[in-house]
Amino acid sequence: MEPLHLVHIKILAADLLSLTVQQTSPPSFLRRGRTVTRAELVGIVVSRDRRDKFLRFFIDDGTGCVPCVLWLNHQYLNANASSELSDSDPTAEMALKMSEDVLLGTLLRVRGKIVMYRGAIQIAVRDVVLEKDPNVEVLHWLQCVRLAKECYDLSPPSAQGKQWLLFLGLTPFLPSHYCCNGNTGQAAPKRI
Repeated sequence: MEPLHLVHIKILAADLLSLTVQQTSPPSFLRRGRTVTRAELVGIVVSRDRRDKFLRFFIDDGTGCVPCVLWLNHQYLNANASSELSDSDPTAEMALKMSEDVLLGTLLRVRGKIVMYRGAIQIAVRDVVLEKDPNVEVLHWLQCVRLAKECYDLSPPSAQGKQWLLFLGLTPFLPSHYCCNGNTGQAAPKRI
C-alpha cells in the first residue's frame, strides 16, 4: 500500500489544485505518481456560505484558494436520529462547533479528504482548528517545501530503497558488510 495513502499530507493550495486526477470510481489523486487521499491546509477564510446541510468556505494560503465543505447534516445521515440534534450524535455537534470557527478573515488549519465535485478538487473537511499565531502559516509553508523535497516528491520506496529507509529514520543494514567494534571486539553491522 502507498505510504501517503492514509495520511493527511501537508500541502499548499497550488499543489493540491494541480494534482493529477485518475478517472476511477471514486476518483483518485496523484502527486508525482503517488496516490494521495487526504490533505492538511493552513490559510485565511476568504469566502463562507452556510446552508442547512453544509458549510462551504474557501481557504487562501497565498498560492491559491481551495474550496472546502464541512457537512453539518450528520443527523440526516443517521437513520435512527430525530430531526433534532441529540446527545447520541456527537459527530453533528462537533461539526456545528467547528463551523462556528469558520469566519471570514480567520486563520485556520483544515484537514480532510480530497474529493471531486463538479469537475473541481475540493476538501471534504474532517476537522478545523482555529490558529491564533500568524506564524503558523509560514511554518506550514516551510514544512510543505521540506516534505515535498524529502518525502512526497521522491520515487516510491521500491525505487528508492535505502534513501526511503533513511528518511523514515531506519538504518538499512547490509549483512555482508561488518566492521569491528574496537572496544568489545564484537562484530557490529556497518551502517550505510
